[in-house]
Amino acid sequence: MSELTDMYAQIRVCTKCDLSQSRTNAVPGEGPEHAEIMFIGEAPGFHEDRQGRPFVGAAGQFLDDLLNMIGMDRGRVYITNVVKCRPPQNREPRPDEIEACRPYLDRQIELIQPKVIITISRFAMARWFPNKKISDIHGKPKRFDNLVVLPMYHPAAALHQPGLKAVLEADFKRVPQILKEMAQLPSAEDGEAKPKPPTEQLSMF
Repeated sequence: MSELTDMYAQIRVCTKCDLSQSRTNAVPGEGPEHAEIMFIGEAPGFHEDRQGRPFVGAAGQFLDDLLNMIGMDRGRVYITNVVKCRPPQNREPRPDEIEACRPYLDRQIELIQPKVIITISRFAMARWFPNKKISDIHGKPKRFDNLVVLPMYHPAAALHQPGLKAVLEADFKRVPQILKEMAQLPSAEDGEAKPKPPTEQLSMF
C-alpha cells in the first residue's frame, strides 16, 4: 500500500467535520500517483457520494469529452476536490470544512507532484488566486515555482450555461502547449499569495 492509498483509507473514515455525518461515501480522489495534471474541483455531488469516485455525473462525462478532445483520458490525470465529502443538498462547502480537508489536499499535491494543477472551482482557484474572478483569469496559466496553475470554469457551468462550452473547450485546447512551454510561463505576481507549504498540519501522516 502506498502513502497515497493509505491516506484514502483515512479519508474514508474521517470525522474531522460535520460532513462525515451526512455522507454516503467519502471521495478521496483518483488517478495515477505521479500524474502530470491534477484537477481540483469543489466537492462531491450526488453521484460521487453514491459511488465514492470524483466526477462521475454529467459534468464528469463532459470532463472526459474535454480530455479526449486534447488526446488525453481520465486514466492519465488526477482528479480530486477541495472537500472530500458531499455537502448536504450540494451547498457550497463552509470555511471550516475546507480547512478540515486542507491537510489531505496539501498531502495529495505533495505526493503526486503534478506539473499543472487545473482549478475547476472558485474555492480551489482562491488558493492560488485570492480575490480574483474566474471570468477575468480563466485559461491564463501562472507559474508558482515548479508548478503551473491554470484556472478554468467548472464543466458543470458549461452544462448550465451553453455559452461557456466554447470558452471551456478553448481553454482546454491550450493544455498541451502549456505542458511544453511551462518554463516560459509568467510567474506569480507579488500581489498573489503563494500557498503555504504544509507543515504541522500534516502531523497526522
